[in-house]
Amino acid sequence: MLKRLFIAINLPENLKEKLIKFQQKFKELPAKWVKKENLHLTLVFLGYLKEFHLEKVKEIVKSTAKDFSPFSVFLKKVCFGPPKISPPRLVWVELEKNENLENLVKKLQNQLKENKVPFLVEEREFLPHITLARIKKWEFQRMELEERPRINELIKDSFEVRSIEIMESHLKRTGAEYSVLESFSLKNT
Repeated sequence: MLKRLFIAINLPENLKEKLIKFQQKFKELPAKWVKKENLHLTLVFLGYLKEFHLEKVKEIVKSTAKDFSPFSVFLKKVCFGPPKISPPRLVWVELEKNENLENLVKKLQNQLKENKVPFLVEEREFLPHITLARIKKWEFQRMELEERPRINELIKDSFEVRSIEIMESHLKRTGAEYSVLESFSLKNT
C-alpha cells in the first residue's frame, strides 16, 4: 500500500495560534487556508512510497536527527510565494536563512539518495517557509488589481527545532489532513 509522505518540523502551538490570525486579516483573499493543526515546515516531500521504503525513511530520519542539536528558526515575513511567480500560488511565512536548517535538509536528501529511497527532488533551491494558504488562482486573477490585497508583513518570531517528524498526507475533499507517523528528537533532547 502506498502512503503520501513528507519529512517536516511541526510548529509549537503558540506559534500556530499567532499564524492562524492572518486568516482573519486577509479574509477577502480568494484562498484555501491551512488548518491550524496542519501548519508545519516541510523539509523533504517524499511523495507516494511503499511500506518497505517507510522503514528505511524512519532509519534515515532517526540517525539524521541524532546528528543535530536543537536550534532556533526565525520568521521573517508573511507574503505571497514563491517569489517571482505571478499570480502567486501561496501565502506563506518566509523564514530567515538558517545554516542548521539547510544542512539538515541536505543531509536528509543525501541519505535518501544514498539509500535509493525514491522522492521528489526539488529543482529549485530550498526556500524555508510555512504555507498559510493556497491561492485560488482563477478567482485571484478575476480580482481587479486594486482589489488584490498587498501581503508583505514583517513578523518577528522564532521557535526551537527539537524534533523531526515523518508525516502522512491524506487527501480529502475538504483539503489535506496530516498525521505524524513518527517523531525523532534531535540529540540531547
